[in-house]
Amino acid sequence: MTGARRPVTEARRPVTEARRPVAVVFDVIETLMSLDPLRVRLQAVGQPADLLDGWFARTLRDGMALSLAGDFVLFPDVARSALRRATRSTIDAAADDPVLADFGELPPQSDAAPAMGLLAGAGVRLACLTNGAAAVTAAFLERSGLHPLVERVMTVEEAGTWKPPAVVYHRAVEQLGLAPRQAALVAVHAWDCHGARRAGLVTGWARRLEGGWSEVFAEPDVAGDDLVEVARGLLALPAG
Repeated sequence: MTGARRPVTEARRPVTEARRPVAVVFDVIETLMSLDPLRVRLQAVGQPADLLDGWFARTLRDGMALSLAGDFVLFPDVARSALRRATRSTIDAAADDPVLADFGELPPQSDAAPAMGLLAGAGVRLACLTNGAAAVTAAFLERSGLHPLVERVMTVEEAGTWKPPAVVYHRAVEQLGLAPRQAALVAVHAWDCHGARRAGLVTGWARRLEGGWSEVFAEPDVAGDDLVEVARGLLALPAG
């Protein structure tokens, strides 16, 4: 016998009307950073290009599962293990090094710079919050020319758990000296926006990756086809 389906509305936190954020915290991997070049690298080591999607999903799943079990493992270690499992251990032991090394060379998404420039030009503070490594994120921002716009790079390591538990987002806004309602989390992952919304942040979701919103998650405050539309939506929220 199956249990009764919980109404979607129960997942939504009771909030006052969202306000224009003082700061916007961007997710990094897939939101600002493109993983597409890894498809070419996977092919170069004898793996199919479409392995990327399952590999990254497995990396997120395993990192979250470890956190739920009370453990914390850094992103590179989880990603390496997930790559080997995703290939059913068919990848050569020496081949996963260049694949993982390519995380340090990935380019920005085409909508990243315009969206961040729009927000920064309007006086909004910008930060990054990632499951990945701080050094990789900092190098990415420098390489892509986005570093001057970003006030702070924060990782889940500081909270001791992968997103999306509330403590991750609370830790991030505390470092910015803000209350949750004063900051927005922007991502292309519905689960990330859901976690931030449950933690009290304003949320902005770009449908570029997932196409449509999942009904099991609390709806974002702002949604758009890309990061630029999301940025415009956040700036259009009432001040206060």
